[in-house]
Amino acid sequence: MNHFFRKALTFLSVYYAYMVEYRAELILWVLSGSLPIILMGVWIKAAQGGRFGLTSVDFAHYFLAVFIVRQFTVTWVVYEFETEIVEGKLSPRLLQPLDPVWHHVAGHVAERGARMPFVLLLIVLFFILYPQAFWLPSLGKCLLFALALVLGFALRFIIQYTFAMLAFWTERATALENLWFLLYLFLSGLIAPLKLFPEPVRAVVLWTPFPYLIDFPASLIVGLPVDVVRGFLAMVGWFLVFLVLNRWLWRRGLRQYSGMGA
Repeated sequence: MNHFFRKALTFLSVYYAYMVEYRAELILWVLSGSLPIILMGVWIKAAQGGRFGLTSVDFAHYFLAVFIVRQFTVTWVVYEFETEIVEGKLSPRLLQPLDPVWHHVAGHVAERGARMPFVLLLIVLFFILYPQAFWLPSLGKCLLFALALVLGFALRFIIQYTFAMLAFWTERATALENLWFLLYLFLSGLIAPLKLFPEPVRAVVLWTPFPYLIDFPASLIVGLPVDVVRGFLAMVGWFLVFLVLNRWLWRRGLRQYSGMGA
């Protein structure tokens, strides 16, 4: 067990140092996820003249939570893995005594640590500019939110990594991710809280993995009504589905891999 933790700490320290080298770009990466802040302004304005069941402050809380969730769950493994396959960079990693996925996991986790100072700065700036939106969630909500963030990242990562497995057969695995992102954009709660969806649509969407990537964690910390048990079970269930599919594609893909593309 100690050997495992030493390996994990080494991986994280190496990738953290690598990410800090690009700290100037990190600012741009953080700002690139500021779409929820823009949408917040739109919905706050709409709430002043509409009847959505949510106040302007509720929308401010929700989209700030969405911004935080996005910062923790953003992934890019499909783009890196596709490059490794196309350029043959996967070959040396296959010679190492561990699954290549841990390189990507360590890179993603270390990047979260490197971007956190900028995220916290933006959150403080938000409350300075909009003090009436300041609130302190209860400890219970914070713990559930933290668990949902971890599971949300794991789910988002395994979904995208599963799409990346298609790079063994095609050089455009990212095309499927781009198509998936369109559905993710509208059904995850990024554009609008799921609470505003018509009931029949919401009932269908709740059977997909999309709401549990953004809307569910954000609703937990804000206090919007959600089925907590169903939400966490759905996250774990979808993770296991994609994990099994991922491992199957990985074994099949290795037979296809020629050391320089598919």
